[in-house]
Amino acid sequence: MMRSLNFLLCTSLLSIGQQAEAWDNQIVRPNILVILIDDAGYSDFGFMGSSEIRTPHIDALASEGVVFTDGHVAATVSSPSRACLITGRYGHRFGYECNPDRSTDGLPLDEETLAEVFKKAGYHTAAIGKWHLGSRKEQHPNERGFDLFYGMKAGGRDYFYDETKSDRPGDNRNLLLNDRQVKFDGYLTDAFSDKAVEFVKETDGPFMMYLAYNAVHTPMQATKEDLALFKGHPRQKLAAMTYALDRGIGKIVRALKETGKYDNTLIFFLSDNGGATNNQSSNYPLKGFKGNKFEGGHRVPFFMVWKKEFSSMNRFGGLVSSLDIFATAVDAAGIKNTKKKLDGVSLLPYVMGNKKGEPHEVLYWRKMDTSAIRNGDYKLIVTHGVDSVLYNVRADLDEQENLKDKEPKLFLKLYKKLSQWEREECVPPLWIEEGWAEITNGYHERLMHNEMKTAKDLYNKNSKR
Repeated sequence: MMRSLNFLLCTSLLSIGQQAEAWDNQIVRPNILVILIDDAGYSDFGFMGSSEIRTPHIDALASEGVVFTDGHVAATVSSPSRACLITGRYGHRFGYECNPDRSTDGLPLDEETLAEVFKKAGYHTAAIGKWHLGSRKEQHPNERGFDLFYGMKAGGRDYFYDETKSDRPGDNRNLLLNDRQVKFDGYLTDAFSDKAVEFVKETDGPFMMYLAYNAVHTPMQATKEDLALFKGHPRQKLAAMTYALDRGIGKIVRALKETGKYDNTLIFFLSDNGGATNNQSSNYPLKGFKGNKFEGGHRVPFFMVWKKEFSSMNRFGGLVSSLDIFATAVDAAGIKNTKKKLDGVSLLPYVMGNKKGEPHEVLYWRKMDTSAIRNGDYKLIVTHGVDSVLYNVRADLDEQENLKDKEPKLFLKLYKKLSQWEREECVPPLWIEEGWAEITNGYHERLMHNEMKTAKDLYNKNSKR
């Protein structure tokens, strides 16, 4: 028995050594940095056209990469959006389509995270900021592939330290360094930025950092100094909070450059969903906001930078999803295998001019009783038991002309495709939010049957004209 254990141990050590040697013989692997903003408005950055919200550092970073003008997140609220991003898979495959309504809910343990893949490949991994993917011990970022966690497990908190509120011992909103509660001075956005700078400067070898700011999510809080810069501004608090965010990203980029890591760092920047209704964010010219399936709910400011591979500013108009971050990152790092099939695709061949066409022909969304499909130029939104709308979003970005009656054949085609996806690719949600209960117990199935009949009747009526 002892000989067998010794043999297995030696074999394992040899395997690890061979893997490390294989990596050493490869070209220098890129660092990966995912910067995720919370509830940011579509047009609230200079690179997206804003003239009233000051984001000089973010704009400068965007100018060195590729801006995705048709970029989307895979869910329209925070926690499911993060689950999709960090797994590279539709959350509907594993029942993650609503925000958790209990502190014990979170990302299923059999779903592989981006950090787990990169840690296995020899990367140093860090999660800084908002987690919102589970509060149980086994769901802690340190248990999901992250060597370092500096942030809060909950979905939101105050931006200043307060032991009577967010920083009460045991509260899921308090700031943690790995599994230990810590205090912080000053403003939380600055604290997250400073920790990211520290990680960049102190880490040897390739790293993967998931930097998930809670800005500009409510509560609307900013420092006196930042507020003073925007005295009289119609959106003073939002402008000040965004300015702090921009300042922090500027510090991180500067640290990357000072350490010689910038050119070979693949950077993603995006918001977790559309701008919310309670933080004065602007999604202009889009219709809708966080939580719904109009463009304002899921089309987000989104860009990618990798100075070593593409350096000039350009805009890419193909259909892109946050699902693609996982696939693009592993492609850049030369990682060939993942535990499960990804729904995203690598964007590198497209932005580097090696592949033509659209990264995605079809994208899907669903939350509770509302689902949507984007197929080419067109998007169909179905709210079961209420109504359906069809738009040509490339010709009608603000979704004003409902083509449901004018294009019955197309409407029926997309309806069938959306129904098939829900039937074959989605599983029941792991938890529900208010309003879902009656859709279970067969109600959803009856509505789908009745609406499909309505779609067919509409098509038959128009085809006889």
